[in-house]
Amino acid sequence: MRSAFRWMNTAAEGVAAAMLAAMFLTFVLQVFSRYVLVNPIGWTLELCLTLWVWIVFWGNAFVVRDKDHVAFDILYLSVPPGPRRILALISAAAIAVGLAVSLLPSWDYIDFLKIKKSPLLKIPLRTVFSIYAVFLIAVIVAYSVRFVTIFRHGAPEDRAEREAAEQ
Repeated sequence: MRSAFRWMNTAAEGVAAAMLAAMFLTFVLQVFSRYVLVNPIGWTLELCLTLWVWIVFWGNAFVVRDKDHVAFDILYLSVPPGPRRILALISAAAIAVGLAVSLLPSWDYIDFLKIKKSPLLKIPLRTVFSIYAVFLIAVIVAYSVRFVTIFRHGAPEDRAEREAAEQ
């Protein structure tokens, strides 16, 4: 099971890296055409912006780990394990429920965007912004799993402390 998750994580990182490489090459083409050929290409800006949206939401849905996020956890880490577990459960539930409540209205708006297309590439804006729905679903699932894990095994910091004490 761990090897399957490791493979999926590597694939997600590969997709993010490919999008970043495509954005970089598009940007280089944009600079070259504007300053060397003195004939700017309009679609390059649009593609860079679309790729940026996808990189941000794809990366935060599948690549960036929870421990990599900036956290203001001074209060959280200063309380004993019991209250820490309750705070972790509340935060995981609040994130999962809040995003779940926003899922249908967000999808409604994303679906509405099918009538609009990007000006130069003619990509339906629903396609451009559909990654946000993928992001919402991934984060809802991740924080639901986090809630269950915390409920069963305690807060992540408590598990790390127990494992360190056992060694």
